[in-house]
Amino acid sequence: MASNPTSRDYTKASVLEVVLSRAPVTRTEVIELTGLSKATVSRAVEELRADGFVADGGVDAAGGRGRRSTYLDVPGTAGHVAGVSFGVLTTGVLVADLRGREVGHVVVPTANHDEAGEAAKWLAGLIEETAGAGRGPLRQLVVAVPGRVRDGAEIFGPARAAKIFTGSGLRRALADLVDAPVFLDSDANASLLGILAEDASVGNAALFNVSSVLNFAGCAGHELVRGRTPAFGGIGVLCAGAGEETLDGLLSAKGLLKFARGRGLDLKRVEDLWRGRRDDAARAAVLDAFTTAIVTAVSAVAVTLDPETVYFAGRLCPLVEEVLPEVRGRLDRILPVAPEVKVVTQVVGLSTARGAVIACLAPARDRLRGAVIEARGRRAAQPAPAF
Repeated sequence: MASNPTSRDYTKASVLEVVLSRAPVTRTEVIELTGLSKATVSRAVEELRADGFVADGGVDAAGGRGRRSTYLDVPGTAGHVAGVSFGVLTTGVLVADLRGREVGHVVVPTANHDEAGEAAKWLAGLIEETAGAGRGPLRQLVVAVPGRVRDGAEIFGPARAAKIFTGSGLRRALADLVDAPVFLDSDANASLLGILAEDASVGNAALFNVSSVLNFAGCAGHELVRGRTPAFGGIGVLCAGAGEETLDGLLSAKGLLKFARGRGLDLKRVEDLWRGRRDDAARAAVLDAFTTAIVTAVSAVAVTLDPETVYFAGRLCPLVEEVLPEVRGRLDRILPVAPEVKVVTQVVGLSTARGAVIACLAPARDRLRGAVIEARGRRAAQPAPAF
């Protein structure tokens, strides 16, 4: 019968927590950050090394007398996490170790799958290929999709052209293929997580992902706001302020392309709006409607969520950049204090996958910490931590 965790177990977990968040880190730094004695840290490190949770990562080259401090790191055999940006056109997979350092990535055109099981099998193959050999087991998978997501499992508001982006079938199929917890999230949430990870000063913000579909995310106090129901984030159903068009009809690639064609523009792809001639009266009318939709969307979140910054990311960003001066001018005229509006520079597929990796790390680390606390009954020198 396993005994209850002791203070010694919690001490080991505290040391591991520092290594996971700071590695490579010296023992001296661990002592300073935990407030534990040198002897206590040394004992905890040796036990964590024997369990396979911690490994030596080189020697501190800093000058000074005495014995140089050895860096502590998270071994590759402890496992990895994977973040996936599963879009209508492009899919990106990024694999990272438990410290969040990239192991590998791939960005490919999204394969055309009509059935969730086949799509899951394709994604699982990409993840396995990107992880490579000798990296330990997959510990967490987060897939960012073009839709709103409830409870990390069920997708709402999907792209109409892709039936796999609806319901919970994708998550269930992936969970059957990978031996790890699988969470779904929206591509907008993943994009905003990436921004929050890079800029700790961001407090209250909103993000519109203007790609194949319009998706929305918000944060308050540097934390994502997820809402109580699937209706949260469904801003695309609101009137755009341009005729009878909705925000989704003007701020999504599919909707904007349909609108432009309806105004007489002969476009094969939505990208032709900013790559072709710019002196066309019909194009000017389309851009005016597009500008009005952006002003409407930003105004809606400005008066409800009070963000300091509103970000735009996704496929339509080149067009957003073109109209941004007019957007800012209109916002300054109608709002007492307009939020700052920025276009986010991203690598298609990869940036959203990086945000999904960030979403992976906290739950994976929490389970690892719990495994250390409950590790009393495990045999030493186990090749990969069991959690």
